[in-house]
Amino acid sequence: MKVLTISDVEVNLLYNPRIRERFAGVDVILSCGDLPYYYLEYILSMLDVPLFYVNGNHHNQMEDGAEGSHRYPWGGYNLNRRVKRDGELLLAGIEGSILYNKGPCQYSQESMWWAVLSLVPGLLLNRLRFGRSLDVLISHAPPRGVQDAADQAHQGVNAFRWLLKVFRPQYHFHGHTHVYRSDLPLETLYCRTRVVNTYGYRVTEIIPGRLRPAESGVLQRGW
Repeated sequence: MKVLTISDVEVNLLYNPRIRERFAGVDVILSCGDLPYYYLEYILSMLDVPLFYVNGNHHNQMEDGAEGSHRYPWGGYNLNRRVKRDGELLLAGIEGSILYNKGPCQYSQESMWWAVLSLVPGLLLNRLRFGRSLDVLISHAPPRGVQDAADQAHQGVNAFRWLLKVFRPQYHFHGHTHVYRSDLPLETLYCRTRVVNTYGYRVTEIIPGRLRPAESGVLQRGW
């Protein structure tokens, strides 16, 4: 299964009439936040595959378009605090970042714990039904101490570390940490999960149900 993950910044290769040619074979789109609705809707309409998303800390609550105002990308599925199955792929998501200036979609570490714990019933049900809890977690913020930063605005989430240890998804895709330097890590193996900063976009081949992420899993990267 080929997964396109996007976050934080618009990319010309995606917002382009040749997107169908360049990204042929993509099965699902996962957005990790801070992208305008029109951009998500364009990618969705051109690739004609499911779009799952979470909002980032710069989330616009209302966006005006040619067809009127709306509060979410038309055609997308908000994965925040939800566990979802798409074909054989088991997904879950958490929106936002750690609180730093009382803006939208910002939460305390304690609130993030409640968000993560709200996923537990669905993850346990997945384990009973499918023999595993989760294939892919998407969030805007990274885990604490994994691809995050020292400042409050870009601090990672403590509860994500627990979730990855206990439920062991193959991948955790996130955004929020902007990539301006070539020496910043974009992938980190934490426990048995490959944590991937998908700033811009990534295309990843995933085998649902596989216990460990494939070493050659990331096919493309860009920002």
